[in-house]
Parts: sequence; C-alpha cells; structure tokens
Amino acid sequence: MGRRLGAQVPVELQNVALKWGIVGAILMRGVMILVGVELIERFRHIVLLFAGILLFSAYKLLVEGGEEEHMSEDNAVMGLARRLVRATDKFDGDKFFTRDAATGGRIATPLLLCVVCIELSDFVFAVDSIPAVLAISKDPFIVYSSNIFAIAALRAFYTLIARAVASLPYLRPAVALILGFVGLKMGAEYFHVEIPTTVSLGVIAALLGGGIGLSLLERRRERTSS
Repeated sequence: MGRRLGAQVPVELQNVALKWGIVGAILMRGVMILVGVELIERFRHIVLLFAGILLFSAYKLLVEGGEEEHMSEDNAVMGLARRLVRATDKFDGDKFFTRDAATGGRIATPLLLCVVCIELSDFVFAVDSIPAVLAISKDPFIVYSSNIFAIAALRAFYTLIARAVASLPYLRPAVALILGFVGLKMGAEYFHVEIPTTVSLGVIAALLGGGIGLSLLERRRERTSS
C-alpha cells in the first residue's frame, strides 16, 4: 500500500484493507504462477522474457532516486484504481460500498479503493517476484507456497520492512543486484549453462547480508562523525 494512500486510511481500518488485499493477492498469484509455469513448459523462449523483466527491474531499482519516484508510482496506481472503481471520499465504517447521498445509488468507499490499489501494486510486484522464483524451481507447489509465505509474512512485518528500507540505504541496491543475478541465471540456463542452486542461494545470501552490513556500518560511521 502506498504511503500516501496508507496515510489516508484510518489506523483501525488498515488491517481490514491489508487482510483483503492479501486474500486477493494469494488468489491472483496462484493464477499467475500456473500461467507462468505453463508458458515456460510450452514456450521455452518465454524464459528470456522473464529474464529481461528481472534485469529491467534491477536497473530501475539502481537508478531511481527513492521517495519522489515512489510517490509518482503511488499516484499512477491510485489514478488507475480510481478509474476502475467509482468511489466517494468518505469512509462508512468497514464497508466497501455505501449510498451516494446525491443519487441514492451504491458507490464504493475509499476502503475498497485501497484494496484495489493493493491488488494493482501486488500485480506489479508479482511480475518481478514470480520469474525470480521460477529461476530457482519450476515446481508450481514450491513457487506458490514460497509466494504465499512471503505474502503472509508481509502483514506481520509490514511496519518493520517499511522502516528497514528507510534505515538501511544499501538494502535497495542489494535487492537490485539480486534481481539482476537471478535474471542472468535465467538467461544462462536458456543457453544450457547451469548454475547450481547452492551457488545461487550463496550469492543471494551474500548480496543481502552485504547490503545490510554496509548499511549498519554507514549508520555507525554517521553516529561517530556526529
């Protein structure tokens, strides 16, 4: 959920929006994973497309500046959500629909608009994450269960992850390098160059640990200099 949209939703309703957003994401990712696995099995060249998506995502993470780009992305998703759902600006408890005072018809509340926005955002993230998991395994159960565990954990670690991204400056580049490595791995496998799973996991762990470690060292250096 975007920061601006999240700030507009009352605190007592944010868990409701997040819950329904996660339910929708679980169903949507199941469909996307089944389609993705089927495409790889039927059309081998699709692997190069998935690899290109990951490399482009890595590039975007490395070159975009942060808060300003995030806000513009949030505005784009929010604008699309408003075009898909006609909504009022007033909440009606935990209801998704309410009565329009002017016409008497049913109209969506901002809570439903928030859930739609979450689903659209998750679709964008799934375009990155599903090819990344497919680079490790083509087993639909493994791909789906790993996505579900990640989504389920997101609700519990929502605040922690948001603070971690803000306080660990090298975490973002580390994730970008991981996406780039996985994209290169998918491309290499297309040309029959196999990279063992243990090596892949080692590289991913090293990049992630390095990003966290460098961020902690940077914060310590800043505290010492001040």
